[in-house]
Amino acid sequence: MADASAVIASPAVASVGVRRRYALHGVWTPMLQQLGLPMADILRRAGLPEDLLSHPSASLDPVDFYRLWEDVARSVGPDEVALHLCRTVRVEAFSPAAFAALCSPTLVMALHRLSRFKALLAPIQLDVLEANGEVTARLRWPAGSVQPPPSLVHTELLLLVSLARMGTRQDVTPTRVCTITPPPSSAAYVALLGGPIHAGRHHEVVFTREDATRPFLTVNEELWRIFEPALCTRLATLDDAVALRHRVRAVLHEALPAGLVAIEPVARRLAMSPRTIQRRLALEGTSFSALVQETRDALARYYLGATTMTVAEIALLLGFDEPNSFYRAFREWSGDTPRQYRARGVGASLAPPAGALAAPRRLR
Repeated sequence: MADASAVIASPAVASVGVRRRYALHGVWTPMLQQLGLPMADILRRAGLPEDLLSHPSASLDPVDFYRLWEDVARSVGPDEVALHLCRTVRVEAFSPAAFAALCSPTLVMALHRLSRFKALLAPIQLDVLEANGEVTARLRWPAGSVQPPPSLVHTELLLLVSLARMGTRQDVTPTRVCTITPPPSSAAYVALLGGPIHAGRHHEVVFTREDATRPFLTVNEELWRIFEPALCTRLATLDDAVALRHRVRAVLHEALPAGLVAIEPVARRLAMSPRTIQRRLALEGTSFSALVQETRDALARYYLGATTMTVAEIALLLGFDEPNSFYRAFREWSGDTPRQYRARGVGASLAPPAGALAAPRRLR
């Protein structure tokens, strides 16, 4: 049964086979000073130029970004770095995007704004879900992307709580905080959050709607109107570095299992119009319908060759209304029926395409 919740997803920020670079924004310098760490030593141990942070245009790809973070975490203690940063966080350590979010009238508006521009901060996506009297801020990483160190996930979750408290000037206690890999049980986390970080299927912080709509004392809509155009320009510059066909495929990997095969929901996810997507894909020598077919074809061959899923289950994952539609489409693509293709064993050695389920499993 469909959930009546409202889900606002940040634009896809990673693409299959393409690495974005993330500007360091001058945030890392005050952060290292806040932690009492020697900047040059940290950069050298991470295999990066010692003068990296002195360059206004300094940026890192996800691999280097995470390596730098891991060296910081090792220096402080992987289980302590999140606690230390969130106890001592100051506004001047915020990036422009996070500072702009703090100018919002409420936490829920701040989260929506932060969701739009999270790609400027780190290789992370932020989704905002509103349902059942709760507002959930959920962090995720695109399929096929480099996965973050757990200590970075814990820090991101705690910083969302810090954002709520800094904006309201109240000791907002989240309803729950969950992550796939929680830190060791610690009285320090309970003292800071009002409860432990639980193991769960997602990385998320959940607030009551009452807390999420408390007025921010830091509200400054005039300052937001100054920040927004510059942030949009920076985001567009970042997006232009990634071929659109890769971004569309990344969204399709998540949209197909939900039956979303039309261009409109993909366009909304990418914050672009359908016409713009079609025009830019044409310049890249492809089309939206061609990308849907290519994505379905690649995933179908993998699922048939390397998993034990039934044809009906695969049809559902690929967004087909019924197995017969998938049967006809696959025969057109490959010349085989799905069962013939599986029987021949030609896909058994295929590597999983980015976005494929990580391991064979039965859908319920």
